[in-house]
Amino acid sequence: MKIQPLYAAPHHAEQVTDWLWQAFGDSLPRDFFASIITHSQIPGALPLTFIATDGERLLGTAGLWRCDLISRQDLWPWFAALYVAKEARGQGLAGRLQHYAMDQARGMGFKQLHLYSACRDFYERYGWEHIGEGLDYPDTLVNLYRYAL
Repeated sequence: MKIQPLYAAPHHAEQVTDWLWQAFGDSLPRDFFASIITHSQIPGALPLTFIATDGERLLGTAGLWRCDLISRQDLWPWFAALYVAKEARGQGLAGRLQHYAMDQARGMGFKQLHLYSACRDFYERYGWEHIGEGLDYPDTLVNLYRYAL
């Protein structure tokens, strides 16, 4: 299994776009996610998308973004869009993707990461600190987390 930036294997961009749209799309068009993926493939710049693969099989993805929660633009950068394929779940890949993104953020000079999630107790297992609630558009309360790098 290998984790790398999507720009190192851009042929996976369509699948990553579909995953994010299906998992997080709710009322957003696929083109919204395609734009994120298209513009997250410049080495050393945010946003970045990372992928986990086994040979040519795509297993998961995660992002390092400037902003993931529009109501909290004071917080950045963001660990975002964590997705693990159903057949790869339960094998520690979510943690490995998080650690890879953390290493990349640390290497870029960041001292902390943020994320938001509708669920509780998942990210705490990986050392994220729950820092309160935030408001996702238009009126959904979400949990905010911080990770000191």
